[in-house]
Amino acid sequence: MDWLAPAVLRLTDVGPWAPVLFILIYIVAALTLAPAFFLTVAAGAMFGVWRGSVIVFIGASLGASAVYALVSPLARSRWMERITRNRHVAAARAAIVNEGLWMMFLLRLSPLVPYTPLNYALALSGARYVDFLIALLGMIPVIVMYTYYGKVVGDVAALAAGVSPPRGPEYYMLLVAGLVAIVVSTTMITRAARRAVERQQRHP
Repeated sequence: MDWLAPAVLRLTDVGPWAPVLFILIYIVAALTLAPAFFLTVAAGAMFGVWRGSVIVFIGASLGASAVYALVSPLARSRWMERITRNRHVAAARAAIVNEGLWMMFLLRLSPLVPYTPLNYALALSGARYVDFLIALLGMIPVIVMYTYYGKVVGDVAALAAGVSPPRGPEYYMLLVAGLVAIVVSTTMITRAARRAVERQQRHP
């Protein structure tokens, strides 16, 4: 937040270039593991719910793609090969690759899974980019929720100062949905990893 909040505050004075610069800031935030929550809420205060949601989705998608381009080659590196020598790690990684789209979508759907670390984790999993990209659609409900809160606050300076957005029924409904998504995705990964381990035991 040391650089993020001042950068966003300056956008209020740049006029029509604000959406473009906001998207660039979002990309940098994705690469540097900065808190995307603040950016998403600030977009609601600056641009409104629907325009802000579109701008955030574009920025978040480009930021995630930049992370994938930067990190995914490491999924095939010697470093990752050492890590995946453990058969359980290898099996879990294979499970994400084989059933990647649905599980990545569920993880993106959850407001409890941080956007920026998740980008790196999924890029290192070895998942295909097309699945990685389609799964980004799971972010839409969370994005709309947080831009709505930003619109309610309506003041980027207040958000930067640490004013918490109000948490109405919509927040808790999505929170419950996110918990369900985490349980389902964890169960799917566990089952898929178990199947992968069994396959390795049958065909070492």
